[in-house]
Amino acid sequence: MNLNATLIAQFVVFFILAGFTMKFVWPPLIKALDERAKKIAEGLAAADRGKAEMAAAEKRVQAELASARDEGQKRIGDAEKRAQGIIEDAKKTASEEAARIIAAAKSEAEQQVGRARDALRAEVATLAVKGAEQILKREVNMAAHADLLNQLKAEL
Repeated sequence: MNLNATLIAQFVVFFILAGFTMKFVWPPLIKALDERAKKIAEGLAAADRGKAEMAAAEKRVQAELASARDEGQKRIGDAEKRAQGIIEDAKKTASEEAARIIAAAKSEAEQQVGRARDALRAEVATLAVKGAEQILKREVNMAAHADLLNQLKAEL
């Protein structure tokens, strides 16, 4: 056997096998590898999009939480203002009621003082008449001297 012929035959078989492999084996392998690389790239892109969406959602959540906090603070402030208004109204109503009660009490006291003065005048007039009667040692007629007694009451 000739070494050159064997070597040439092996080259020919090698090139036929290489040609066959390049024509029929490599394209499906390359296609499978490209599809796999494409799927991996799509997966990575989807992961990046997911991260971006997650970050955006987190920002929205933070914004909503801040908005809710602000809304809560606003409502608390409004409630405090309303409470202050109610307290002020209650104070005002209490002051008005106290003033009305004081005015009524003063009026009642003035009426009682007036009645007491009238009663005291009548009593003083009666005592004055009795005193004058004692002094004069005779009885003074009340009916006859009514004008004089009324004048005495008015002076007292």
